[in-house]
Amino acid sequence: MKSGQRGQWGLPGRQVLSDYGMLGALLLLGLFFSWRTWDEQRPEGADAGHQVARLIRQSGIPGGRLLIVARETPEDREFSAALVSDLAGGGVEVVDTVHGQPVDARRALNRIAGSGGTVNWIACTHEAARWPIWQGLGETFPGLAAARVIEPRSYHWPNFLKADNLLNVANQIVVIAVLAIGMTLVIITGGIDLSVGSLVALSAVVTTWLIANLGGGEQAGMAVLIGAALAGLLVSAALGLFSGIMVTWFAIPPFIVTLAMMLVASGLAYLLSKGQSIYQLPESFVWLGRGKWAGGIPISVVLMGVLYIAAHLFMSGAVLGRYVYAVGGNREASRLSGVPVAGVLLFVYVLNGFLAGLGGLITASQLKSGSPNYGTMYELYVIAAVVVGGTSLSGGQGKVLGTLIGALIIAVIQNGMNLTGVESYTQKVVLGLVILGAVLLDRLKKGGWLRRREKKRT
Repeated sequence: MKSGQRGQWGLPGRQVLSDYGMLGALLLLGLFFSWRTWDEQRPEGADAGHQVARLIRQSGIPGGRLLIVARETPEDREFSAALVSDLAGGGVEVVDTVHGQPVDARRALNRIAGSGGTVNWIACTHEAARWPIWQGLGETFPGLAAARVIEPRSYHWPNFLKADNLLNVANQIVVIAVLAIGMTLVIITGGIDLSVGSLVALSAVVTTWLIANLGGGEQAGMAVLIGAALAGLLVSAALGLFSGIMVTWFAIPPFIVTLAMMLVASGLAYLLSKGQSIYQLPESFVWLGRGKWAGGIPISVVLMGVLYIAAHLFMSGAVLGRYVYAVGGNREASRLSGVPVAGVLLFVYVLNGFLAGLGGLITASQLKSGSPNYGTMYELYVIAAVVVGGTSLSGGQGKVLGTLIGALIIAVIQNGMNLTGVESYTQKVVLGLVILGAVLLDRLKKGGWLRRREKKRT
C-alpha cells in the first residue's frame, strides 16, 4: 500500500519539482545575496524629509523655528520640499532653507544670529550633517547654542532587497525574458534559434530608420511610431517564417538555418543603418522602454508579465500548445496521430521571430535609438534562461514559467555579483558553470541516472 502511494503521489510531486525546482534555487540565491549585501541604509530624498518631519513632531516642542540645510542636488531638494510640506500648518516656522555648501549655511546662520533670532532645529541631510560648521556651534553663535542638529536616522537592510534594485533587476531582464518565451517553444519542439540577437538589432534599426527617414524624425506623431513599430515586428516575424520554412520543407537542421539567419539579419541591420546609430526620434518613443505604470513599475515589466501569463495559459490549455509538446516528444508519432507538424513548427518560428522583434522595440525605446550592435550575445543568454528554467534541449519538456524563473536566476546572479564587487570576468565563469550545471542535470535525468540510483537504494 505504501509503495502504491509513492507511485500515486510521488510522480506528480517529482514532476512539479522537475518543472519548477529552480524556484527554490532562485529563493536561495535571493537569501544569499541579501545576506552578502546587508548594509547600513541612509534615507534620501523625500523619504528622508518625511522621517525628519516625524522626528520634529515627536520632539514635544510646541511650535518652534526650523532651519533647513541641504546640498544643491535633486535628492536634497526633494528632502527639503517633503519636510516643508509635512510640517505645513503644524505650528513650525521654517526660518530659512539653504541649498549649497557650508559657506551658504554659515551665511544663513549669520543672518539669523545678526537679527537676534533663534532656531530650535537645524534639519540636515546625512551629508550636510557631517559639515564641520556644526562643531562648536554654540561658541560661534551663542544665540543658537540650543539649536539641535537633526538628520534622518539610518537603518540596516540588504542592498539587494531595496525596491529600486529589485525593479532594476526586473527591468534589465525584460528583453531576455521576452525573447525566451519564443525560444522555449522552439526548444520544446526540438529546435534551436541562434538568430534572435540579430533580429533584435534588425527590428530596432528598421523601426528607428523608418521614423527618422520617412516619418519626420523628432517630429513624428503617434501614427508614425505605431506604423514603424509594426514594420519592425513584421520584418522579424518574416525572417522567423523563412527559418521555419527551411526547417520544415527542406529539412535543414535548425542550428544551420538560424546560424545563417543570424548573419543575414545582422548584415541587413548594418546595411540599412550604414553601421551608424539612429537617434532622430521623438521623446514619446521612450514610452514602452522607460515609461512607468502605477506605483512606479516599468511598463516593459508589466508587458513581460502579461506575455508570460498569456504564454502559460496557451501552453497549458490550448490545443496548439499541446501540439508543441507532442512534436517535441515524438515528431513521427505526432504526424501519424494527425498533428500538423509542419504548421506547428512554422508557428513557433514565426512567434519566436515576432517576440525577438518586440525585444528590439523595447531595447530601442529604452535607449531612444536604433543600432546594429544591439542584441549581441543575446541568443546565448536567452538559451541559458530556457535551459536553467528546466526546458530540455532534447525537446518535449519544459514550462514557460520555468523559463521566467531561469531568466530571473541569471539576472539575480549578475546583479548580486555586481553588488558584491565580483569582477566581470569572474561573472562569466560563474554564469558558464550555472548553464553547464543545468544542462548536465537535464542529461542525467534523461539518461535515467537518477532512476537507476533509486532502484539500487530499494
